[in-house]
Amino acid sequence: MKGVILAGGLGTRMLPLTKITNKHLLPVYNQPMIYYPIQTLVRAGIDEIVLVTGGHYAGDFLNLLGNGKDFGLRFINYAYQEGEGGIADALRLARVFTGKDKIVVILGDNILEKDITEYVARFKDQEGAKILLKEVPDPERFGVAELDPAGRVVDIVEKPKKPKSNLAVIGVYMYDGQVYDIIQNLKPSARGELEITDVNTAYLRMGKLTADVIDGWWTDAGTYASLYRATRFVAEKVDPKLKDHWF
Repeated sequence: MKGVILAGGLGTRMLPLTKITNKHLLPVYNQPMIYYPIQTLVRAGIDEIVLVTGGHYAGDFLNLLGNGKDFGLRFINYAYQEGEGGIADALRLARVFTGKDKIVVILGDNILEKDITEYVARFKDQEGAKILLKEVPDPERFGVAELDPAGRVVDIVEKPKKPKSNLAVIGVYMYDGQVYDIIQNLKPSARGELEITDVNTAYLRMGKLTADVIDGWWTDAGTYASLYRATRFVAEKVDPKLKDHWF
């Protein structure tokens, strides 16, 4: 099984910081943001990774990460996304590196408190796709999954005005080799992008989508507010005494 980290985009919500570097290289407490998804994959037993990036500072990833050996990786490959074609558009660039292997995809600004090892292990014996979910107080900001009483996914809606659940689809996805054929047949959304929600919905329609609700905290770090939140979460995990020292 191989890992794919999606770290493209222009980071416009993080200006002016992203005038001088890629968003995913900004610090989250004591490490660059991109370290956290790499560590999440490595802890889950994945030692071959494709990093998809873009923009003006793509070369900075190579300077920082090198060949990946410092993280325990056997291989790290790099792919470049031109423009902002969406998450699914970025994912399709990994095909040349991953082939028909199963993949675990994580967005480069996603930070999780706990390992995803158990979810990856379950997916090894599954056909299709798996998404990870987290209960959140503001589901209207995310893709939202609706589950039936048996825990099966029955619907996914992107940023609904009236969410039917509080289960956000976090930026961790697992796919079999069919994912690239699905992406090839996608049509751009109203905002001109290939949407990852449409990929997940395609698997749902085939009856090949499962979901797990994760334990522990999760956050992205793609806005100033969420970057602050991620920094606090990580800092307090590293040093619990810091909980008493925030203003």
